[in-house]
Amino acid sequence: MSLPALTEEELSADFRQEAAVSKAWPFEEARKIIKRYAKGEYPENGVLFETGYGPSGLPHIGTFGEVARTSMVRHAFRVLTSDEVPTHLICFSDDMDGMRKVAENVPDPQALMPHLQKPLTEVPDPFCGGHDSFGAHNNAKLRSFLDQFGFDYEFASATEFYKSGRFDEALREAARQYRKIMDVMLPTLGEERQATYSPFLPIDPKSGRVLYVPMKHVDPEAGTITFDDENGEEMTLPITGGHVKLQWKPDFGMRWAALGVDFEMFGKDHQTNAVVYDKICRILGGRAPEHFVYELFLDDKGEKISKSKGNGISIDEWLAYAPTESLALYMFSKPRTAKRLHFDVIPRAVDEYYQFLAAYGRQDAKQRLANPVYHIHAGKVPVVELPIAFSMLLNLVSASNAENRDVMWGFISAYAPGTSAETHPDLDRLVGFALRYYEDFVRPAKKFREPDAIERDALEQLQASLRGQPDHADGAMLQDAALDVARGIERYQDHNKKSPSGGPGVSVAFFQMLYEVLLGQEKGPRFGSFVALYGTERTAKLIDQALDGELTGPET
Repeated sequence: MSLPALTEEELSADFRQEAAVSKAWPFEEARKIIKRYAKGEYPENGVLFETGYGPSGLPHIGTFGEVARTSMVRHAFRVLTSDEVPTHLICFSDDMDGMRKVAENVPDPQALMPHLQKPLTEVPDPFCGGHDSFGAHNNAKLRSFLDQFGFDYEFASATEFYKSGRFDEALREAARQYRKIMDVMLPTLGEERQATYSPFLPIDPKSGRVLYVPMKHVDPEAGTITFDDENGEEMTLPITGGHVKLQWKPDFGMRWAALGVDFEMFGKDHQTNAVVYDKICRILGGRAPEHFVYELFLDDKGEKISKSKGNGISIDEWLAYAPTESLALYMFSKPRTAKRLHFDVIPRAVDEYYQFLAAYGRQDAKQRLANPVYHIHAGKVPVVELPIAFSMLLNLVSASNAENRDVMWGFISAYAPGTSAETHPDLDRLVGFALRYYEDFVRPAKKFREPDAIERDALEQLQASLRGQPDHADGAMLQDAALDVARGIERYQDHNKKSPSGGPGVSVAFFQMLYEVLLGQEKGPRFGSFVALYGTERTAKLIDQALDGELTGPET
């Protein structure tokens, strides 16, 4: 697909002036590329952005994050240059790498064991999905999602580039510069590894495996390498045409030089190797690209997510419970800070996205450029009215035991007259997500507890107060009613806070008690807003159920 044109606002002088000094990280990175070509002599084919993908396991969100973030930098560059410089984004798959281990999350892992060390594009597809190989299957999964999200990119396969000759000249140069490459690589290796290391990895024509063997001779004139194969038999192969690939560190630098990459981001685990990539790129006659190093994602136990372990959230899993924009927001926010990536982060990401979206229309140019939705939508920010937060929908499902959209919309329409699935399709989409998320994550974790004597008294007072509220009471009025009850009970008085009347404030323990006793959760929404949505009489009856012990029974 072609890139959409910039908006009139983005092309205005005032907007570009703000963009030129914006502290939003995509603009900071884009300015590095402009500085790279300070004389204005951009390449004839334009500026090249690249992201790398290792298809050794199923695609995960970290891979998507690289494409999303790089696309944000690319858009910022287009704004700063008034879109007068062509840009390209290549998503490069290292699918010629040997399969060094079998992923734990594939069907029948034992069936893949005979194919260890073969290029991923020579390993059979374990999913039997009609793809030519395991690498092709995983590449297709990645492309499918990137297409669904609407990214503008060019997919590139290492297998195709090596076999088609796209890298032949760079490989010949690597042969000519073999000693210089070894001088860079050997100091980074241990003594034992130094004795067997070679930047060239031949593909054994007999076994089909990628061989990690030392070179007996590198002939730059003939363009060949000579080595002993796995059986000790001397063999000579051409380095071109897909017979040989490079080790991953030299491959990084070679690719940058061969393609003329201007910008690439990678995870913190690559940071110490970046200097190696850069040196090899320069040895092969290229100019090292601008880098952006991001922190790694962690699972719910604080461990690095891994494609082979499958311990993170997959792309499909996130999208089963939330819109794609929420995922893009998660990628935009604090990319240099390590963040846990597990199912609990989804509701907050959804709510924060719509909060940023609501604020955008009220902001000036400087504020808009710092607003994540500007970067998520590449300047074309939609106008969406969302009268109810996603977290509130989750709690509505929890309290009402709603099982379908119709029940949910009954509550929503009463709370916000004139609102329907037809008038608010975004909200209807969130209703579906809320029902699914509640069923899979909230319901199994719900744990109601019985109130003690003081809590029973507080609940009875709250119940009476709610039933005494006028029909027009809104969320703020209902919140004040709950606070008034809490202020009159010593356990919930917080003397470090002050109420509007000058007395003690209210401890968070009061609302935590309400969540635990009424919703079976440790956390919950702003209570007054929840009551306004759920209904005062329904909330009063919910309190009755809690006082009668019905919520802690086997069926809730």
